[in-house]
Amino acid sequence: MAIASGSASRYHLPADKARRMTLTLALGLVALLLDPGRGLSVGAPVQPPQLPPQVTATSPELERRDQPVTDDDLRILLRAAELLKDESVWNRKDDRECKDDEATGKRSLFCALQRACIDVLGAYDHRRVALQEVRFAVEDATRGQDFEHRLRDFNNLPATRLADIKRVLRVASDRVKSRLKNK
Repeated sequence: MAIASGSASRYHLPADKARRMTLTLALGLVALLLDPGRGLSVGAPVQPPQLPPQVTATSPELERRDQPVTDDDLRILLRAAELLKDESVWNRKDDRECKDDEATGKRSLFCALQRACIDVLGAYDHRRVALQEVRFAVEDATRGQDFEHRLRDFNNLPATRLADIKRVLRVASDRVKSRLKNK
């Protein structure tokens, strides 16, 4: 095999050496494709950075109350209710930043839903049907009161009690159960 470099010089490799080099490169590429973090790092494998949960804007489509539901939606709602089992674990001063809630073990409605979503799905889905159903239950419970952030603002209302939080979670769960039965 001849490899040209420049216009005048040529390098000749013995055929067996060229085959070994090609095989080594091919195996290295396969290994890199199978385990991209390996090979480029020294020591422990490189972990991808943890991105903060993404908050997405709503749309008329996402605000429809007849979105298809899944068993995961019900599991998210049940998990959130479990996380907010009593007053000792409820943060009634939500700021929509959940790291501090996780650190203290006291979660707001929003952060309990975020944690439940991650527990069930492995990632946070801000406009997941389960969360939308809680937003709709909040709207119904407050008779359409205008909120900048329904989950946060309902959680933080001076009149809101943990029983009210549990009620909107129960209403959302019942609606999801009903739609699952009709599937």
